[in-house]
Amino acid sequence: MQNALLVADDLTGAVDTGHGFAARGRGVRVRLRGEPGGETAPADRDVLAVDTDSRAASPSVAAEAVTRAIGAYPAARVYKKVDSTLRGNVVAEVDAAVAATDADLAVVAPAFPATGRTTEDGIHRVDDTPLAEADYGVAASDLRTVFARSRYLVESLDLATVEQGSEAVRETLASLTEAEEPVLAVCDATTADHLHAIATGAEALAGDGHPVLFVGSGGLAKHVAVPGEPTPTTVQSVARPGTLAVAGSTNERTLVQLAAVPDDLVVALDPAAAVRNPEETGRRGAVRLGRLLDRRGRAVVTAATGGADVDTAERVAAETDTNASERVGTALSAAASGAVAASQPGSLFLTGGAIARAVLTRLEAAELALTGEAVADGVPESVVATGPARGTRVVTKAGGFGDERTMLNCLDAM
Repeated sequence: MQNALLVADDLTGAVDTGHGFAARGRGVRVRLRGEPGGETAPADRDVLAVDTDSRAASPSVAAEAVTRAIGAYPAARVYKKVDSTLRGNVVAEVDAAVAATDADLAVVAPAFPATGRTTEDGIHRVDDTPLAEADYGVAASDLRTVFARSRYLVESLDLATVEQGSEAVRETLASLTEAEEPVLAVCDATTADHLHAIATGAEALAGDGHPVLFVGSGGLAKHVAVPGEPTPTTVQSVARPGTLAVAGSTNERTLVQLAAVPDDLVVALDPAAAVRNPEETGRRGAVRLGRLLDRRGRAVVTAATGGADVDTAERVAAETDTNASERVGTALSAAASGAVAASQPGSLFLTGGAIARAVLTRLEAAELALTGEAVADGVPESVVATGPARGTRVVTKAGGFGDERTMLNCLDAM
């Protein structure tokens, strides 16, 4: 049995949130599969994070993926990671996690004040802007409205209660467990201290014998305790030079960060060719990347340096009845895997959850071990724990995270 299980719907989310435990000395592994499948199930972990890869799935498929993951990896404590901007199948996955854990109560706190995500009077905000107005494609800002589609009763834990501290939180949550059905307690939080009070109060309730499911982003995870003794990871990174960066996100923040990287470090794949013939485009890109790595020691590969490239990929995908994201992802992962085979860089920098998964899958890296270190705030470090690339250092960054110099600063730090 794991001491704790973290279930996330994308890879960067699993790593980011797992880092909240690893930075406190816990041994954290991240698996790219939500269940063992045909291979032998891994040995029990201290903290196991699994990526169900379900953000873009249908609600029913996403719910089933969560159910399978929780059933496959029994744990003393379960943390359901949700996006801090509530993208994806949040309600379906939380409902599935409640059912799979047989929880009396789900403590739902998606706030992440360190990254500008806060909740007050039930309204979730990004940098003080109500979520529905913040261009994340989410229609509602009020957590009570978002979770109104849940099969379970939804109650609120307001800021006035949270500010009184963990004991007030425990007492309020305890009163909610008197209901005859599971309850989702959606929580206000605008500071890290608020999240600490929520986590501590909920843990006290769990200690009283009430099954509690923790639901949050990377913010709450930093304050949730893990039962049992820590078991630090034993995977060491290899001492090889060279850093290969793969920029697969087309988020505006990623494009701005790419613009700050010197042109002579960037290999830009033709987006039209990437959609039409991803494997061949990737092979050609790998040759260019290998030469750049051998000459400069670092290289960045992308298929989009601006909005026009994104438009081109979408247009060609429509003409060829293909999926632009999938085809470009294949081209980028083929380029990266070819360059890794040829030049064997010691470090990978991967931005965008989908491309991070695609590259690691191509490298047969089924599991990462988190080091507890980060090259920058919100940019955690891990090591490939299984497969031919074992020991390769991996740094991941969500596509929508960081300022204009984040990517370049990370490359410099690596």
